[in-house]
Amino acid sequence: MKNLLLLPLLFLFLACKTTNSNQSTNSESNVQISAVDYETTINAEALKEHLFIIASDEMEGRKTGEPGQKKAAEYIKQFYLENNIKSPLGKDDFFQEVPSDFFREGSGIKDSENIIAFVEGSEKPNEVVIVTAHYDHVGIDKDGNIFNGADDDGSGTVALMLMAKAFQKAKNDGNGPKRSIAFLHVTGEEIGLVGSRFYTENPIFPLENTIANLNIDMIGRIDPNKKETPEYIYLIGSDKLSQELHQVSETVNNTFVNLELDYTFNADNDPNRFYYRSDHYNFAKNNIPVIFYFSGVHEDYHKITDTADKIEYKLYEKRARLVFHTAWELANRKDRVALDITK
Repeated sequence: MKNLLLLPLLFLFLACKTTNSNQSTNSESNVQISAVDYETTINAEALKEHLFIIASDEMEGRKTGEPGQKKAAEYIKQFYLENNIKSPLGKDDFFQEVPSDFFREGSGIKDSENIIAFVEGSEKPNEVVIVTAHYDHVGIDKDGNIFNGADDDGSGTVALMLMAKAFQKAKNDGNGPKRSIAFLHVTGEEIGLVGSRFYTENPIFPLENTIANLNIDMIGRIDPNKKETPEYIYLIGSDKLSQELHQVSETVNNTFVNLELDYTFNADNDPNRFYYRSDHYNFAKNNIPVIFYFSGVHEDYHKITDTADKIEYKLYEKRARLVFHTAWELANRKDRVALDITK
């Protein structure tokens, strides 16, 4: 594998070093080299600022359909408005409504909403990379304890917000992506991946034009099994439908971020079945290549102790930047990644 990656790695390295931000890097990729300038928008301080709000008691655990989830949705929407990031739904409508009758019958879940923002592509605007994270969590227990869900999945939620800001800044500078990038915050993940299923059954962008889904669910902590080697991220699904996507991911990481990419949970016989347990799976079911970014389960998973003060912010920054660089490459390369397996 390493030998196969040497050539694209060389090209990406040269792209990183050149000073002409509008020059393409090679015949296979049109990556705009100024990605390294915009990654600084995604920094530990900004991640911390927004995560302490998203995972605050004020958001009441963000349970689907409840007031806390609505408060979080409004906060995310206002962030996009304040940063002049558009919605594909038009004007200031960032909410894709998910009606109560879409949830399991008898669940008592009220109407909810996915949130979507996007940065329109300059050359192939009808092709789209969708980056997802769920912003719901599990709410408040009968004793009034709030489950803040800082890592699960406040970490993914805020990463999406800052990635969108970085792409919008690039576009404002004349260096916007060639393909469109959509930032989809889904609801109802904790109760069965409902928001992402609703989106794929009612897509805003045609599924056949969706070239990849990058899904972030818990990237802010350290798995107890990785305490000695914390500079890692678990990747799941990158080679399930597109070997080319897997190779792009490896090359981008080697060039820009240098995390250990751990595929432990990517095995077909993984007893945890994480490939089937987050929102990317609803895209994969529709033959859209996916990568699931995940830092693992920890002692505070689904407990009231999953709070923003326990996040490893510099590591969180690095992981979020990996997703950003991967999205940048996918949006700007000459050809969309090839789908070589269908399920």
